[in-house]
Order: sequence, then structure tokens, then C-alpha cells
Amino acid sequence: MKKYDIVVIGSGLGGLECAYILARAGRSVLLLERERQAGGCIQSYKRHGLSYDTGFHYVGGLDEGQSLCSAFRYLGLLNLPWKKMDAAFDRITIEDHSYSLVQGYDSFVNELAKSFPNERYALNKYADMLKLVSAHQYDSLNPNIGQTEAYPELFDVSAWDYLHELFDDELLINVLCGNSLKMELRKESLPLFTFTHVNSGFIESSWRLQGSGSMIVDTLLDSIISCGGEIIYNAEVKELIEKNGLVTGAKCADGEIYEGDIFISDVHPAVTCNMICNSRKIKNTYRNRICSLENTFGMFTVSLRIKPHTIKYFNHNHYVYRHSDVWTFYKENDSIDGIMISCRVPEDGSEYTSQIDILTPMTWDKCEKWNYTTVGRRDDEYISMKARIADECIKLATRIIPELNVCVDEIYTSSPLTYRDYINAPKGSAYGLRKDYGNPLLTMLSPRTPIPNLLLTGQSLMLHGLHGVTMTALYTCAEIMGKEKIWNIINDN
Repeated sequence: MKKYDIVVIGSGLGGLECAYILARAGRSVLLLERERQAGGCIQSYKRHGLSYDTGFHYVGGLDEGQSLCSAFRYLGLLNLPWKKMDAAFDRITIEDHSYSLVQGYDSFVNELAKSFPNERYALNKYADMLKLVSAHQYDSLNPNIGQTEAYPELFDVSAWDYLHELFDDELLINVLCGNSLKMELRKESLPLFTFTHVNSGFIESSWRLQGSGSMIVDTLLDSIISCGGEIIYNAEVKELIEKNGLVTGAKCADGEIYEGDIFISDVHPAVTCNMICNSRKIKNTYRNRICSLENTFGMFTVSLRIKPHTIKYFNHNHYVYRHSDVWTFYKENDSIDGIMISCRVPEDGSEYTSQIDILTPMTWDKCEKWNYTTVGRRDDEYISMKARIADECIKLATRIIPELNVCVDEIYTSSPLTYRDYINAPKGSAYGLRKDYGNPLLTMLSPRTPIPNLLLTGQSLMLHGLHGVTMTALYTCAEIMGKEKIWNIINDN
């Protein structure tokens, strides 16, 4: 049986990126995926000729010299058909008033200062901190520096407390957080580290793909294969076999065992722990700690097929809130009071869109009663629940797109249960493990595990999203290749 240098478990973005970086470095790489297609949260699905994204909508920091540019160039992703979004890339409507978040730090401040002139000084301080975060995000990979000077003060600081100490105007705080459905706004736990990193790249520059997120997946898959890597689908890893304190093989549901020198798990850390049955290195204290960590909320997605030539494409996202409680609405109210509206770039060059996505947070308790069901085998009550929530999402979206109701041709929905079943995310978590500023050492996981040749990657470690997972993948690969080689990747050497 062939033995590989690297075996990667799971083909989400982090697994794909690690597999490519290591295969390109000359390692023999095997990628194991339990489903029939790769991609995890960024995979797409087709219905009646149209491709729908599951989790990807936009990304930041791709302009030359910006925070994601070098990494995406190395990964071969910079040449995809990216479309730069409007200067006002995110528009926030709270009750009856709308505000714009604008690309470019100075423009960002100037636009918000028009509505909040007394907060200009604080806005400048906020923008300066975001710039610092973007500039120093890879410093701990710099072999000449070691630990970054920007991070320690962000790990154990509450995002909620920071914003309320810096700004006096509560409405401005809600506006600044209004586009943050791309993370879990939770005042009890959200670290300033997570908040600033998720937001800073988009203010640098914001981009959509002219096409589905599967282009990212396909590009990385092709690159892995071109570098000699191998991919096996329908290969669900059930057990990681440990001998003498090292993982020696990944045993799949069909009984096949794949051997390797180093193993990287791109699946949820708790799921990874449960793959290791008898271990000299994984103690019960570590296993219990990982398995007891809380997960972020899930997401309910309404994917709409729009009737031809009825709604013009809009090159920005719109966030709509019924009330000014963007931090708490998803926990306190049964109704749908906050949504994100994202428009798909027309691939035929038309001025009209054919697809619109609407997203809203959904906590696990709202779908827990169907915990023991699977996709395609849920009852009428579940179907009715999804239809009701979809209807509420569309109704709220008509505040921005009044004609939406009569322009919808088809509706497809997914709940946290859907994500749980397809991407093996416990409780359908949208952003992996919940980070907690009160306990950063416990919740901000390292790629390293107690087993020396078992590493982790993916959104549950440092950061989520395309930007965060790419950054985490680089840190995982640095554990194998060394900091200097990864630092050279970041700096285009």
C-alpha cells in the first residue's frame, strides 16, 4: 500500500489550500473527502441549470498590496473573474434609515462622518486600528519577528466593550456592526480580534465572483492534481489509527486504510477528536475540552431564482434590520428581524440578475427537534417551518426591493440541519467554534494537537471566511514547511 507524506481529511477551503501548498512544495499528498464533491462551505449546487452557492458571497483585500492578494496569487485564485463591488459595498438599513460602508479607510470614515459628525475622531481611531490589523496579520509568521505586536491586545478584549468605549452614539455602533452577519455578533464572547479581522479586509476592497464559488474549488482541485496530489471522494474517515504516539493511518467507512507521515484534519476539531479511539497522546482532559467548546450559530439561506429581466443587478450587499438591535435580534425575537441580501453577478453580461440570496442567523434550538432526521427525510412541520421563514425573509427584503415578491420564480432553502448533514458541522455551525475573549487560550485553537503528526486547519481555529481560513491554512502549513517558506509566499518571493 502506498504511503503518503501528507494525508488531508476534508476538502473545505482550508483542506484544499493546505493540500495545494504542500503538493506544490513537492510533498506527496492525498485528500480524502467524505462527500461526492469537494468544497465544504464554498461548494455550489445546481438546480434547473443554475448554480447556487452555499456559503460564499464576497471577499475582501484582493487589490495589489492588500492583505489577501499575495496568498491568492500563490494559490492561483487571483486570476478568477473577480468583480470589484461598488464603492459603497455594504449598505445598512436600520428601521427606516440607510447608511453606507465604503471601500478605502479614508472614504469609510468620511462617509460615516456625514451622518455622525461628532464621531469623526473616534472613526479615525477605529480605521487606524483596522489598518494596523491588516498590515500585521501575518507578523507571527515572520521568522525575523516572531510574535506580532498587534494581536495580544485584541485576543482578550471584548468587541462589544471596545466599541462602546470608543463611540458614544449607539446607532453608529449598530451601523458599524450591521454588515456583521458574516460572523456571530455575541456581546458575551466575541473577541475584538475576530471582529476586526473579519471587517478590515472588506474595507480595503470588496469583490464578488462572476460565477459560482465552485470556481475556487475547481481551481484548487486542478492545481493539486497538476502537482501530483490525489483526491478520493466518498471516503469518510471513521478512525485515525494511532501507534506509538503517532497517527499512522486514516480508516474510512468502507474499511480502506490510507497511511501517511503527517495528517491534517479540515473537519471540526470535536469530530476529529472522536476519530481517535485509543490514544496515548490524546488525554481525556484534552478530548473533553475540545468536545465541550460551544459552536457559533447556524444560518438559514433563501436562494431565489429571479424571473428574467425583472430585477437589475446591484453591485453591493444590503443588510436590513427591522429594529436597531443588530447584536441581539436573532436571540430575542421569534420573527425574522435581520437579513443579508446578496445579488449574483450576471454571467451573461446582462444588466439583470437571475439569482438573489437572503441570509439570516438561526440558532440550533429552532431546529433541534429534527436533530435525528437527515436530508430528504424530514417531516411536513419542518417543510412548513422553512417555508414560513423564507416568506418572512422575502417580506423583509421587499423594504429594499419592493417588486421582489412578484419576481421570484423558484425558492430553495437550507437550514443549519442542511449544513450539518452536508459539511459535518456540529449543530450546523456557520463559523465553527465560538471564540471567547474571556478565555482566548481555550477557544483560539492552534494547528498543533497533542499528537505530533496530527495538525488541524479550517474555520474553527483562528478565523473563518475565505480570508480567515486562508490565513489559518498558511499557519498550518508553516508547522510542516517552516515559517520562512510561508513568509516568502506571503511576500511574493
